[in-house]
Order: sequence, then structure tokens, then C-alpha cells
Amino acid sequence: MAEVRGRGARSNATGRYESETVHDVDDGWTDADAEVAPLRTQLTPERARTIIARNQSPDVGFDRSINPYKGCEHGCIYCYARPSHAFMGLSPGLDFESRIFWKPDAARLLEQELAKPRYVCKRIHIGGNTDPYQPVERELKSTRAILEVMRRFNHPLSIITKSVLISRDLDILGPMGREGLASAFVSITTLDRALARAMEPRASTPAKRLEAISRLADAGIPVGVGFAPVIPGLNDHELEAVLEAAKKAGASTAMYVTLRLPLEIKDLFREWLADARPDRAARVMSLVRQTRGGRDYDPDWSQRMKGSGPVADLIAARFKAAVKRLGLDGPRHDLDVSRFRVPPEMRPQMDLFDAA
Repeated sequence: MAEVRGRGARSNATGRYESETVHDVDDGWTDADAEVAPLRTQLTPERARTIIARNQSPDVGFDRSINPYKGCEHGCIYCYARPSHAFMGLSPGLDFESRIFWKPDAARLLEQELAKPRYVCKRIHIGGNTDPYQPVERELKSTRAILEVMRRFNHPLSIITKSVLISRDLDILGPMGREGLASAFVSITTLDRALARAMEPRASTPAKRLEAISRLADAGIPVGVGFAPVIPGLNDHELEAVLEAAKKAGASTAMYVTLRLPLEIKDLFREWLADARPDRAARVMSLVRQTRGGRDYDPDWSQRMKGSGPVADLIAARFKAAVKRLGLDGPRHDLDVSRFRVPPEMRPQMDLFDAA
């Protein structure tokens, strides 16, 4: 399939749960005969019953999260959330980055959950699956509505993004950060604008992500940088440079994740790599397999985030040395759960929630 301008995936294979599959067929026409039509984003409201997702994964640093959107316009080819679109009968390929679901009642649902008498306050992570500041957020403002609720309840939160759009909400995040109620991570995979455009076509440029770190730090929000994913043979040589740039911008901590290729992502990534970087495709995949015990992916919880073997060990050693030299190896930002309060206007309804 020809590249679709502004999109990451090169195909739109049928989801793994569908009984019928659709395949592209070469009909003899070429790119010179007709340009590929632009792929428009389709927004679909989702009538959810709850807004807080909970997990028990031992290698995930939080047990509850909020994802304002399903699917992500950023189109990052390596995104580990892509396979989730198959649960809705859609493709983890182009559907994932063009068929976006959002929750119109997100703020109301969150109010209801937080106001329940038995609710126990713990940090909520925003954006653990898809980016809360993807382009449609400019119009829908679903993430902002969620933050407004969190602010009213004094509820601690962490948030991760690839978008400078997070700066729009400094009026909320700034005061919360200074009060120990909010922290942020900005993901930067490369400083190479051309690679970023190919790999993450609708995310903010690397320069804009550094600007986001700077603006968050200046507003008093503890902010870290995520060098994620590390792709051996493609962006791993930039590890130190990305961390140095982020530190200069104001980051105070750092983390990394080695490329993960579960389910459909392995084929989507291979397809993209062969098209976007054909000169190094074989080398990259060889190195990736060396971090996964000879396979494209190893789901074992004990090492799925970092990988194993000499290549993974070298990445870990370089990261450890870099964060120590730069002072990015401090403890993660602790958030204050003691200030959580149900707003007075919500308290008359608490008996109703308790009875539900």
C-alpha cells in the first residue's frame, strides 16, 4: 500500500478477531497514475460507564489511569496501544490513527467515581495508553475537562505526552505541580526532525517537545523525559544527546523503554521500516531480536520493558551512566494524596453513589 501523507502505518490489515479479512491487491496502477487520497480522521463518541482504568501489571508504575481517547492521531508506528483497536473490530494499522473514540461524559464520570464514599485516593496516570494531547484534543478538550475535575478534588496525577499542547493547560497543571499534586513526562525519541516526522508523523517536533519541558519546568511542574522507545540501530545512538537536551530544557528525571513489538505491531513496524529506512531494516530487526531472546517480542513481565541480552545490557549501562552524569537519576516525583477532598457541591450526592 502506498504511503498516506501524515500517517505512520503503511497498511490497514483486518483486526485479528474478525472472521473475514481484507487484503490489498495490486491492480496495475502506480503512484504516478493517481495520488493517494488523504485519510480523514473520524471521531466517534463512546458511551462509557466508568473512566478510571485499573491494572495489576507488576512492571507498570501505576495501578489506575485515565485514557481520554482510544486510537491516536500521532500515528507513531511503534505504539504499543495499536493492538487494542482490534477489540473494536478495527485495524491496528491506519484505523488506529484515523478512527478515534472519545468519551463525551468523561468529566462527569470522573466526578462520580471520585465522590464515592469508598473511593481511596491514589495517583492517577493520564495517557498510559494513547496520548491525551493528540491533535483532536484542541477541539474536544476532553483532557482539559478531566484536569479541571482533578483540580477541584485536589487529586494527584501524572501525565505523559509527545505534544507541546500540554502547555495550554499550565493554568491548571502549574498550581497543581507547585502544590505537589501533578507531575509530567514528555516523550522524546529522537532529535532528528526527519526521523521524527517519518516515525511519529503527527506528534510535535522534537524542538517543540523540548519547549514543552521548558514551559512545564518554568511553571513549577516536576517534569521528566522519556526516551521511549529505544530502537537499536535506529535511534539508540541519540540516547545521551536526548537526555542532555532534556536536562538543559529543565527535566529533572528520566526513563526509557526498549522497543516492544507485540501482536500486529511487529508486522506494521517491519512494513514501515522496509519502506522508510530500507538501508537499515535488516540490521534494526536483527538488533531488536537480540534484545528479545531471538524473537521479535518476549512478553515476559520481568523484562518486557527493557529487554535482555548484550544489546539490552549495553543500552541499560549507557542510560545509567548518562542519567548519573546529568543528575537525572533522582527519585521519582512523590505526589501528595493527603489533600484530596470532595468539593462541597458534590457531597449531597455522595449517599446516592454509595447506594449505587
